[in-house]
Parts: sequence; structure tokens; C-alpha cells
Amino acid sequence: MAACATDSSGPGAANSRADEWFTERAEATGLDFVHVNGATGRFFYPEILPPGVGLLDYDNDGDLDVYLVQGRALGTNQPSGTKGRLYRNDLRVNGDLTRQLHFTDVTDESGIIADQYGLGVAAADIDNDGWIDLLLTNFGTNQLLRNTGDGTFTDVSKQSGIQDHSGRFAVSSAFLDYDRDGWLDLYVANNANYTLQNETNCPNMAGAPDYCPPQIYGGLPDRLYRNQGRGRFVDVSARTLIGGKFGPALGVATADYNADGWIDIFVANDGEENLLWMNQRDGTFRENALLAGAALTAEGKAEASMGVDAGDFDNDGDEDLFITELTGQGSNLYVNDGSGSFRDASAHSRLGQLSVPYTGCGTAWFDFDNDGWLDLLSVNGTIVANGGKTAQPFPYDQRKVLFRNQRDGRFEDVTRQAGAVFALSESGRGAAFGDIDNDGDVDVLVGNDGGRVRLLVNNLGSRNHWIGLRLVGKGTGRDMLGARVAVSRDGATIWRRARSDGSYGSANDPRVLVGLGSSVVPPTIKVRWPDGHFEEWAGVPIDRWTTLKAGTGR
Repeated sequence: MAACATDSSGPGAANSRADEWFTERAEATGLDFVHVNGATGRFFYPEILPPGVGLLDYDNDGDLDVYLVQGRALGTNQPSGTKGRLYRNDLRVNGDLTRQLHFTDVTDESGIIADQYGLGVAAADIDNDGWIDLLLTNFGTNQLLRNTGDGTFTDVSKQSGIQDHSGRFAVSSAFLDYDRDGWLDLYVANNANYTLQNETNCPNMAGAPDYCPPQIYGGLPDRLYRNQGRGRFVDVSARTLIGGKFGPALGVATADYNADGWIDIFVANDGEENLLWMNQRDGTFRENALLAGAALTAEGKAEASMGVDAGDFDNDGDEDLFITELTGQGSNLYVNDGSGSFRDASAHSRLGQLSVPYTGCGTAWFDFDNDGWLDLLSVNGTIVANGGKTAQPFPYDQRKVLFRNQRDGRFEDVTRQAGAVFALSESGRGAAFGDIDNDGDVDVLVGNDGGRVRLLVNNLGSRNHWIGLRLVGKGTGRDMLGARVAVSRDGATIWRRARSDGSYGSANDPRVLVGLGSSVVPPTIKVRWPDGHFEEWAGVPIDRWTTLKAGTGR
């Protein structure tokens, strides 16, 4: 059956520099934003964690807008004047298919008041009205902002039911339909049992004051909120999350890890065992990370897991896990055997040793060159002050790294070839991945702790062919998070997933972009929707974005 509701974005002919794979264009496109972490030398623990960043199409015009998390000074009751910002994407596609990116700050007219100490952001349609809503995680109380559809947002935090546990401390969160009832539920991953009143002095190895690890304060239980319909949530944690020992959570990635058609939840815990909540298909989850081989490293160590993403890097049809870690530990790759059991392949893949110098946060599996194989980017920044840089205002900087998939289970570091922006040393935290200029490749929005936002525009991927899919539900314009897509062409099948979670405290593009390399054959598309049923489309056009709606396939 032919594809429906096609958006004619055209082939990927973006404005680009031939000598750079990625070009930094934040300030040049109107994203003139500097994060404020409030650091004054008192080393309040939340200062080391933010900011997340968000990509979402809040105005339904077909391109990705930007939400940027903001902080403020801690330890004072004086208003800071800082707040999270919303930027509208005013993308213009010219007649020759070149693209002009520009962002307009629409925070004031949007009605968003985000003046708490912001940590992260998640985005999804909570009430099935076809408009993307926002969840803001704060050091304070979380905020749920409902999109009214006219360019404004309404704070529905209290009436929605998500503020029934005050004083929580979350960085990452995830929307998922865990019970397959057609409404998106919410998992909130809490970090440390920290308050300004229990702040502790933690000197570093040189004896100088520095930030404490979360174990000093202890972890907090995560929360699962079930959507009862139209964005009204109830906390079901006590009866649904069974058998887990909660730790200081930082990253969350939801996917169907055992291929049973039901969404599971992986939680990256900082310095303690990770959690793998396996969906029991009866409204409950059972924690299985240790038995599944994803709680600890192959050496039996609990490492400082921070950013996380799930994706099929080896193209065998199941969801593998990548987790960023602390300097000296090396990031971890857990390879799925298809049943939800994992093998630590950090050493064989070379990702472990290649990432040893870095403390990673935001990350994602993404096919930056559109060759059909998922690569990795890690946004880095230390949590211990860099020696010799203590005179800097916030000496916790490192550079970003880019790993290319060599298609044999191993990766190579191609950072030096990626562009001048990769030479910048900054305190990287959140990263959101998506096609921000609709040219058919994945760009990256990066949040820096106490620094400027960065927009890494991809100049390379659109030189290959690609297919872009937005998956929406029957009777609603909602993005069907958790849907899996099989793209078959030239005798091979690539599996990808619609998701907005993963990375670190950030909201990703919910659409699915699949690189086709040099293939010009229109692929056959098979979608497994979150309720478990399959549909197929043939002849979906390449080199453009297409919307597939449930109930219109065969």
C-alpha cells in the first residue's frame, strides 16, 4: 500500500562546509543561550548535573523547536531572573533546497515560567490531542506543561498528579505506554536524597573542596505514574516496580528488550547497580538487571553510569545498550542476545578503552553518515575539577567524542575528522539528537554546564540516501513512542525505534530516520505499533520525511 500524508522535504541538500562533518551554528541561528549553574564555590551538589536540552515540534509545523533548561543561584532566596527558554524553529527551505535555520525566543509569549533550578526535560503528548507537552525535572518540584495548541503552555503539574511526592530530585524521565492502553505513562528517575541543608564538604584528591558523589546522600526511589487518560496520572510505583534496589539514577532508556511486544525500562545508576525493569504484561515490572547481565560490568563492578541509549548497532534486530561512565572507567556496551540477556562487549568493541579519558553524559546511537549502521557520540565533562584549571570559573571541561561503527562489532574514534566544534573543551551534559533542518541527517543539540549551548549541524549524512518516518496513532496525531520499524531493502532489514528518551536529561526527535547508503530502491516498511499489531507499507519514497498513520497500512 502506498505511504500516506507525505511531507515533501526533498533530498538532503543542506547548507554545508565540505571540510567539516559537523558545524557549530547555535549563536548564528539565534540560539544565543548561556547556561547558569549558580556555582559560587560552595559546591552545592545540583550544580554539577545540568543541563538537559530538548527537541520537539511544539507548534506542529513539521520542524523541531528547542527547549533549553536553565539554572539559578542556589542558597539564596533572591530572584535570579533566569529561566528555561523555548525557541521556535523558523526553518526556511529555498527553491534550490538549501536551508536557512533561524530560531526565535518565544518563551514569554508561550506562558512558560520555568524559574526553578532546572535539571532535565522530556517531551510527549500526554493527552492525545496531537500537541507535544513538556515535563521539566527540577531541583525542587517537577513541572508538567500542557500544550494548548495556540502557541502557549499551561502548568498542570498539581492537577495532573505528578507532584504527589514533593522534594524529589530527578534529572532524566521517560514517557512510555507500558500497559498498551493508548495513553503515555511516565517514569521519573530520581537521583540523590539531597537538600541544601544536608550539603557536605567533600575534598578532592588534592585536598581542595569539590562536589560530593551521590552516595554521600543516598539514592531516592524512582516513580512510575500511570496515565489514566487525558493527562491525569496516578503514582503506581509501589505495586508495579517489584524487586528493585533503587540508586542515584541519571539516564533512562525504554525499549522492548526481550522482543515480547511490551516496553521495558533501563535505568543507569551512578556508582550503583543499574536497573532493568522487565514488563510482566500484567501491569507490573520485575527488576532483572543482574540476571540479565546489565547491572554490572563483566568484572562485576558497579560504575558511574550516567547517559544511556538503546539501539540495534549490529543490525541483528534487537536493542543493545550503550552507557557513558566516569573518567578512568570507560563507557560500556552491552550486546543483547535477543531475549533481553546482555553480554559486556566494552573491550571487544574498543569503546571501553577509547572512552577511558572521558566522563560521559549525553549520548545516543545515531547513524551520522547514513550508511545504515548506528554510530555514537558522547558529550563529556568531568565531575572533579581539572588540575591546572582551577582558576577557571567552572573547570570541569572535556571535549566531545564521535565513534564510527566499523560494522564488525568494533568502533573507531573519528573525532579529529568531525569538525572544529569537537576541539572545544566544555562541561558537556545533556544532548538531544534529531534532524533539526529536515535535510535527512541527525543533528545534535548540546547543553553545557555553566556554558553556551551548541548546535552541531550535520553536513555529512545527507550525502547518502535516507528515509524519514513520523509514526502517529489512529484517531490522534500523537507520536507513537515505542513503535518499532523494520526497513527492508537490497536483501537487508534495519530495525529502528520511535523514542524521545535516552541520552541524559534530554528529549530527542521522536521521528525515525534510517540511512540507506547508496541504495535508491524504495524500501518496504513494517511497523510494530505499541499495542503489538503490525502493518506494512511498500514503495515509501526515499530522501524525504513521510508520516505513517496506524490503520492505513496493510
